[in-house]
Amino acid sequence: MRAKEIKLEFGSVYTHDNILIAKLDEGILFDVESNQKLLDLGSEIFLGKNYGYISHRVNSYAVDPMVYLESANAKNLKAIAVVSENEMTRRNAEVVEKKFYKDNNCFEVFQTLEEAFAWIKTRI
Repeated sequence: MRAKEIKLEFGSVYTHDNILIAKLDEGILFDVESNQKLLDLGSEIFLGKNYGYISHRVNSYAVDPMVYLESANAKNLKAIAVVSENEMTRRNAEVVEKKFYKDNNCFEVFQTLEEAFAWIKTRI
């Protein structure tokens, strides 16, 4: 399946197989409202099937950790991966953001998309 791009007001989302990949815009605040749009999109695209989410952090932006409390309640969302080449971004996701996600075994941080894809496929 070829990746399909969906433009949103806060960034771009791509679908590939049963994975939703987001590249969010520089400087935004990714909050609960924005996250709900992604969760709704996941439900609409994957129609009740299990899927994973990759946050491909090529830009710098703030994340409200409360989004993970909401995401943990999404029935079909089975894994979240954060991908960044920036060590500080990865560390922040590992130390702070991961604590807010209910199932720590389903939230991981990676340096490359390839690593994230391989891990997510083991979870869904």
